[in-house]
Amino acid sequence: MKNYDLIIIGGGGGTKLRPAADLGKKVAIIEKEDLGGTCLNRGCIPSKMLIYPADLKTHWEEDHDKFFMSDVGEIKLDWKKLVERTTKTVEEESASIEPSYKNHKNIDLYKGHARFLEGKVIEINGEKLTADKIYIATGTRPAVPNIPGLKDTPFMTSREALRQTTQPKKLIVIGGGYIAVELGHFYGAMGTQVDFLVRSSMIKAEDKDIRKKFEQNFSSRYAIHFGTSPTAIEYRDDTFFVTVTTAKGKTKVMESDSLLVATGVVPNTADLGLEHTNIETYDRGWVQVNDSLETGESGVYALGDILHRYLFRHSVNFEGEYLLAQHYQNADKQPIVYPPMPHAIFSYPQVAGVGVTEDELPAQGKKAGQDYVVSWNEYKHSAMGMAMRPEVGGVKLIADLKTRKLIGAHIIGEKSSDMIHMLIAYMTMNAMADQLLEMIYIHPALSEVIRNAARKLLAQLDENSKGV
Repeated sequence: MKNYDLIIIGGGGGTKLRPAADLGKKVAIIEKEDLGGTCLNRGCIPSKMLIYPADLKTHWEEDHDKFFMSDVGEIKLDWKKLVERTTKTVEEESASIEPSYKNHKNIDLYKGHARFLEGKVIEINGEKLTADKIYIATGTRPAVPNIPGLKDTPFMTSREALRQTTQPKKLIVIGGGYIAVELGHFYGAMGTQVDFLVRSSMIKAEDKDIRKKFEQNFSSRYAIHFGTSPTAIEYRDDTFFVTVTTAKGKTKVMESDSLLVATGVVPNTADLGLEHTNIETYDRGWVQVNDSLETGESGVYALGDILHRYLFRHSVNFEGEYLLAQHYQNADKQPIVYPPMPHAIFSYPQVAGVGVTEDELPAQGKKAGQDYVVSWNEYKHSAMGMAMRPEVGGVKLIADLKTRKLIGAHIIGEKSSDMIHMLIAYMTMNAMADQLLEMIYIHPALSEVIRNAARKLLAQLDENSKGV
């Protein structure tokens, strides 16, 4: 049996612990697929490489009349070249990781599937490994719903959709979450006819006002069938036949030459042999950990998507850095404390948020005007917004009435994933809403829309706090 100081199962976010090797620790890294994890190979990076040019195309098509541009005809992007260039770039980036591991005297890279034989003993390619500490960061994979006939068809998940070199004429998307709207937007912007089958609402984890504005704008661009559930799927003669039940109980059949299933994710834990350990899971296999990210097996830790806390690369990066500091960099021993966790959806329009949504507050026993206040300001009500003339765009701020602290911020519209960062910083510093107006904003930068929302927020705080 080979002994290590630490074993990392998963070559994505878990490798935030790799620097332990630079500190003299003997490290084993196990990965059964391409190095870099989901983000690099099957998620954030390739999707944004495809979505960015699709955004440029959408900008031109929707704005050229608005800004008196000459009509130069249809803007076309070479689908095959774009996908091939994206795939090539991602593969080269992934391949560049392995030499750095192989050339490091303290790192052993194992390619294959890891499985626990007992508490802290792992088998990989017929070898047995053990370590003082083991870190599980195996991530997730697309969930496949149990729809009759689906598994017998050549449907796509996000994995296949990102490397599809032939553009479909018509695409049906099952789902309305962030993966569905990002990839559906790419296909649609490129000229594919896209139909979304959505049971209730799109991007349902977002704040209600952001969600409503997104649905209104997105529906003007793509066909969204709300209240529909697919009940059977067939594939014949190169065509998908999707039987759906509508909100009114009617049945109809929709046809397409391509089908994308984007109904969430499940953890990659079912085949790790966790039943041979004291590691406990819940629901669909999410791993249970304590407030130091340790599992029920002493010395075995878990991080990333398999915890089902946050499903972001930036969250697993934070967790990995926390574990590295706690275990190998002599940090003061303390439980993990997450700062405000932000997110963004890179669809069109873009969405970003941090902190609570207004939907969550009534469930916490809080009432609007009594416990919290809200402000909203449109992009168009700012100098840069007047120049941009956006169809949709705005900032929503939420503050606690008693403490006047900013507790939530949500943005929809262009550059929202960038603009949200100043609000992330304020919330991380535990700032009061008043402090949003203590800084000088560049005029006429788009971020002035945040200042305008802050002015409205403070007016609400002052007005509603009179009786508090």
